[in-house]
Amino acid sequence: MVNSNPPIATKQLLSRIRHRHLNCFLEAARSRKVSSAAYALNISQPAASKTLSELENILETKLFERGGRGGLTLTPSGRVFLRSAGSSIAALKEGLDGLAQARMQGGSRLVVGALLGVAAQFMPRAVKEFRESHGTTIRIITGPNNTMLDQLRVGELDLVVGRLARPKDMQGLSFMHLYSEELVLVARTGHPLAGVASFDLSILERTTMLLPTADGLMRPVIERFMIAHGVPPLQNTIEVRSSDFSRQYLRDSDAVWMVSRGVVEHDIEDGTLSLLKVDTSETQGSVGLTVRSDTDPSPALRMMMDTIARVAAEYPHH
Repeated sequence: MVNSNPPIATKQLLSRIRHRHLNCFLEAARSRKVSSAAYALNISQPAASKTLSELENILETKLFERGGRGGLTLTPSGRVFLRSAGSSIAALKEGLDGLAQARMQGGSRLVVGALLGVAAQFMPRAVKEFRESHGTTIRIITGPNNTMLDQLRVGELDLVVGRLARPKDMQGLSFMHLYSEELVLVARTGHPLAGVASFDLSILERTTMLLPTADGLMRPVIERFMIAHGVPPLQNTIEVRSSDFSRQYLRDSDAVWMVSRGVVEHDIEDGTLSLLKVDTSETQGSVGLTVRSDTDPSPALRMMMDTIARVAAEYPHH
């Protein structure tokens, strides 16, 4: 496996190089004179010479050959460094321009679709942190994954935070993985199956099951899971889209609910619902960010996506 992290020595060099070093180097390489670089940067010639010397000492290599009257010629090492330094400054300028544009768009609005499990977990924190540094109005809607992807295609949504759809449903869309999440079986605390270390899944034939609707992305996953474990097609089922209804129904009955873990994480933690001890790891699916592939995200949307990705990575269960 290739290590993509920079070596320690390189990290130490990066920590010592400053923006003024790169600016002075680029001006000197362009004008080929220390005096001209100093004039362009509005600093003294001795200060420019000192800055270039500092950079060469940090890199432990000679970047310029000094000629008469302050003339400069790039060494082979200098020519190599020039390509990287120029790209670094350009990337920084692009980032600053994007940030400025995002701030100027403070009165704009982002409409984000989020699966119920995602909306209940880290999205509140992500939206709060985004709003603390940006004035964009955020609207969060929830719904079936495929419905939100259709809304994304026609421009009704700017972003969908949800499960990776089937390949045929991803045409014109781009997906960025955040984490993997599995489906779980839950019931009310005190349910006969709660706390049972092992039980035959065929018992679910005689149990009322709360399931996603037939057109939902998770329904085929559940059906494959049941078939793999020898459970015949379930007959005693209730198709539900409302998590509030499902929670209340479980409290008042011996029904079992198969649902994405994120939807019921808080219920499990506070003891309202119990996680049945069934290995459902094979139902894991990728959760991430989906955007249209035919348009570049606006600076505000990029900032929102970066915030979501960072908060999701910090979430304990991810």
